[in-house]
Amino acid sequence: MIKEISVFLENEKSTSELGLKLSERLTSGLLIFLKGDLGAGKTCLVRSLLTSLGYQGKVKSPSYSLFEQYNISDTIINHFDLYRFKSAEEWLSAGFNDYINAYDITIIEWPERAENVLCEPDIEIEIMYENDINRKAFIRAQSKKGEVACKGLI
Repeated sequence: MIKEISVFLENEKSTSELGLKLSERLTSGLLIFLKGDLGAGKTCLVRSLLTSLGYQGKVKSPSYSLFEQYNISDTIINHFDLYRFKSAEEWLSAGFNDYINAYDITIIEWPERAENVLCEPDIEIEIMYENDINRKAFIRAQSKKGEVACKGLI
């Protein structure tokens, strides 16, 4: 089932354009994992995605709050950043599993910090450094719903 697409991200603008394209393909209940080193562009991608959907407020990284929720035109988007997690059990004890459902779109940065307690995502995006400026995004559809969302992405 895993279908992979790779996208060269020349700069921050390229990352934002990927967020725009992805925003056009989101469906209810979609679960997206974002992986990559610090500063790779995960939050930039989310910011672009939310702005493309019409969110007009400030989009901040939930590194310290762990969780931000956005309500845009009757669509709820849950954005998690698990960077500060020390163990996967923190996900469970916080009750965050309740936010993964058939209605909301959920985006989780640093999902590997809650490995073995998270369900499988529909889409996994890993952003890797090519050099100081350029990045490469590897987008993997891991479900039928993810495959449909990724179709025609590039």
